[in-house]
Amino acid sequence: MTPHFSTTKPALDTLIAAADSALRTLFVPPHASRPCPTLPGEASSLSPAQAREAGALMRVNHVGEICAQALYASQALATRNPVLRAHFEAAAREENDHLAWTQTRLDELGARRSLLNPLWYAGAFGIGLLAGKLGGDRLSLGFVVETERQVEAHLASHMERLPAGDHASRAIVAQMRDDEARHAEEALAAGAMGLPGPVRQLMRAAAKVMTATAHRL
Repeated sequence: MTPHFSTTKPALDTLIAAADSALRTLFVPPHASRPCPTLPGEASSLSPAQAREAGALMRVNHVGEICAQALYASQALATRNPVLRAHFEAAAREENDHLAWTQTRLDELGARRSLLNPLWYAGAFGIGLLAGKLGGDRLSLGFVVETERQVEAHLASHMERLPAGDHASRAIVAQMRDDEARHAEEALAAGAMGLPGPVRQLMRAAAKVMTATAHRL
């Protein structure tokens, strides 16, 4: 699931690895490297309406993790810095845990994944590649910071919207929120540049469209 790019790979091999990562993200069940933060044997008592809403919210979170895999894969492809490439790969591995956790929780809630996952992946991959190729590493890292901060705020809002009795979903979202905040701090420490206000606003607008659509589709 996690992209593995080497500085010694020819360009064609690197592109093949990126394509392989996309196919695995979209069509192969992910496996987490860390235990799911839910408590063993924990059960949630949810009404059908609560389960539907929790499923819709976790579907949105699952889409966010699809996009995270695409973003980090494209940034690892774009950078020529092996240290930064390793940074992106490490973050992608943690995001893959989130992908596995949210997918498992969707199954438990009887909710489906977004029908538009290939579109979400393609869009995020294109943004990450464009930022890395045209703006360089510091801009690429800036996109990570802004993305993770927006995701952190989005997850915090889900903590308020999830049913109080859905302890499993809430535990997953809480751990994801903490990880996203750390990823933003790590990107800042790696030299991220701040993004212009209009770019941040455009990213927020695009995120609102994605979350509203994924909530239903």
